[in-house]
Amino acid sequence: MKAHDFSGEELHPLQSIEQWEDDVLLRYPDAGEPAKAKEEFRNYENPGRDTVRDFYRLNHTYQTYEFVQQKRADFLRFNRKEMPVWGAMEFLNTLVDDSDPDIDLDQLQHLLQTAEAIRADGHPDWFVLTGFIHDMGKVLCLFGEAQWAVVGDTFPVGCAFSDKIVYPEFFALNPDTRDDRYNSKYGIYSPHCGLDNVSMSWGHDEYLYQMTKNYLPEPALYMIRYHSFYSQHREHAYEHLMTNHDKEMFEWVKKFNPYDLYSKSPKPPIISELKPYYEDLIAKYLPATIRL
Repeated sequence: MKAHDFSGEELHPLQSIEQWEDDVLLRYPDAGEPAKAKEEFRNYENPGRDTVRDFYRLNHTYQTYEFVQQKRADFLRFNRKEMPVWGAMEFLNTLVDDSDPDIDLDQLQHLLQTAEAIRADGHPDWFVLTGFIHDMGKVLCLFGEAQWAVVGDTFPVGCAFSDKIVYPEFFALNPDTRDDRYNSKYGIYSPHCGLDNVSMSWGHDEYLYQMTKNYLPEPALYMIRYHSFYSQHREHAYEHLMTNHDKEMFEWVKKFNPYDLYSKSPKPPIISELKPYYEDLIAKYLPATIRL
């Protein structure tokens, strides 16, 4: 199914894509704390909650195994744009976000805040770079992708959907739940086959991972690829597909998660002062230009 097959409301159920992240904060309010009970974070009287609920309905309905393979075949050709990484970040910055009335910062400023929080804690420079670029895959929105095919909790496709995924009831609308190839615990996979052999739902995480997989250290790639895989790194729902190595690498994903969710601040970073440091960091690990 292509973007033109969906109505405007189906393409853009949220006020902005950051509304999904705000919802994640309702479920996981503080690093290391357990998820809130469903009755605590669902508020059907709140119109904002209704739009998030509709977002998940669309996400869970259309993120099928076949849909993911179609998106991979399309976007992983990387034939839409080629530019320096800083230019790609500025391109991302054209994505308007008006969902945070109390914090009037743009995409680039938010990512710099994440990266600067990581740097302030003394982590390796590749970790800092990961914080800076981890949402760069959201440029998918600028290529006309539906919001629910850019952001949202990610999960494996090709096997049964876990009830630990937010709004699991909407998976009843997904054709894969009625397909015997995909609706068993392991589906097309085998026990402890390793996440590298598992297709994840399509979005900015997988897109950026595929863009950077030849350049960054393995822990950075796990952070990029799985930072929205909340049903595993918060709920441990897919241990049966993971190897021991995956579990070791997920310690890095869990280390990254607090910076991803909790580093927002109303104080804007001074981009002109930080740009030289980040351009040097980009040059250390990534090619001169990157294809989108």
